[in-house]
Amino acid sequence: MTLRPGWREDAAELAHAMGHEEVVRNLARAPWPYTIEAAETFAASFEESSEPKFLIFEHRDRRLRLIGGIGIGPFDKEPNELGYWLTPDAWGRGYATEAGAAVLRAARAAGIRHVVAGHYLDNPASGRVLRKLGFRPTGRVTQVYSRGRGAAVPSARFELDLTGGGVIDHDPRHRMAA
Repeated sequence: MTLRPGWREDAAELAHAMGHEEVVRNLARAPWPYTIEAAETFAASFEESSEPKFLIFEHRDRRLRLIGGIGIGPFDKEPNELGYWLTPDAWGRGYATEAGAAVLRAARAAGIRHVVAGHYLDNPASGRVLRKLGFRPTGRVTQVYSRGRGAAVPSARFELDLTGGGVIDHDPRHRMAA
């Protein structure tokens, strides 16, 4: 797996990877349908970002294939919220946990001390990833608007204190610089 910032040239592959209703419905900001124009706007957003924000690439057949995105940045009233997505054929293969651990290490190195996250209640797999990364449930459920669904959806809230040893890396072979 490789993490790197997005480039404008990634837009077509990004539109293909993210352009699944089952992906977009679990995100707050992405529209449905996910168009090439939305992908171009998202790819361009990396150019002026100082946030730990990356595209996720899988190594397959001696090539890199874009399979997702991950980052920490402001959302709603929170200054540091973790968000991520993977294309459906990459689900259940450990990429979200591996990428999440790398991004949290980068956030800690950048001086970020507290990160929040959430998942829609009808997406429990995302909650399992957050727990593997060391996030703790706050016990709060809030309504978070999903642009792809066009509605507010119940979201379980989590938090992680990066001042301790909070980031879990399950496999030392996966230690990488973000």
